[in-house]
Amino acid sequence: MSGVLIFRKNGVVQFISNPTKESFQQEAEAESTYFGVGGGTATAPGARPRVLVYVPSNQVIKSYAELEQRLQELGWTRYHNGQSRSSDLIQYHRSDASAHLISLPTNFNNFSSIHMYDIVVKNPSYFHVRLL
Repeated sequence: MSGVLIFRKNGVVQFISNPTKESFQQEAEAESTYFGVGGGTATAPGARPRVLVYVPSNQVIKSYAELEQRLQELGWTRYHNGQSRSSDLIQYHRSDASAHLISLPTNFNNFSSIHMYDIVVKNPSYFHVRLL
């Protein structure tokens, strides 16, 4: 498997497999182009967009309000730790004693498949990433 890692300003790393010159040009023109419902994003030309699904109700997560409600039901709470209101991240943690932390961009339009998979890894029985 070959590809390129792209390091974003928001601290997220994106892997593009078999990149082409056109994929980098498109990436430069529109660094965050999103398609479909729930912030689904295509990471390379021809890639299918993805959405985060809450498995128990088969609900596609379309906003942070919906996501926060589901995370709170699972015991996640908003983590503030002295962050200023201008922070570009929203963070959730299970408890003060837990090392588990979910970091998301404040703008839902920047919510990508990388963030979706982070949620799935930490809540495997409750969330799933689905192709549109």
